[in-house]
Amino acid sequence: MAPFGRALRRLRQLRGMKQSHLAELLGVTQSTVSRWERGDLDLSAAQRLAVQRLLEARPDPAQDAALKRLVEHSAQKVHLVCDRTHRLLAVSPARFADWRRPAAELLGTCMLVYATPEILAAEATLDARGWYEDRQGSLRIATGTNAELPIRPGTALWERIALADGSMGRLVTTLA
Repeated sequence: MAPFGRALRRLRQLRGMKQSHLAELLGVTQSTVSRWERGDLDLSAAQRLAVQRLLEARPDPAQDAALKRLVEHSAQKVHLVCDRTHRLLAVSPARFADWRRPAAELLGTCMLVYATPEILAAEATLDARGWYEDRQGSLRIATGTNAELPIRPGTALWERIALADGSMGRLVTTLA
């Protein structure tokens, strides 16, 4: 059995999923899943990605609440946004101190309107980097400056995090 086949079988069994159910979800036959698991048939890149998404560990709402607490109590300058909508989900006290705005004014709002040209340029490269296909889970970017919602020039780290509702979050941490 090939290494990916073993991993596929183990993940499928851990999820309590039958080969026939996985096959139905992927639009293939049960015998195809069996061949994958034995290593007799290779998966295409798209099939591997689909399998990984179906079988990956899913966070639960308690993990989202824990992530929010960690962000809100972090001593670092960090915030969490929805990776698709850029809606602000959580922010650390250090970041709020920089922004000098009340929490109620910014939580739930799209932060992209405050993006600097450097941030927008980095955002424009995400598709080509495979960001949305989970080929790259983190990225260091130059921030540039913005006076409206104070952003100081420096470096930030973007990290993708799966949320309980199936969407992805982006953890933004100031590095320098």
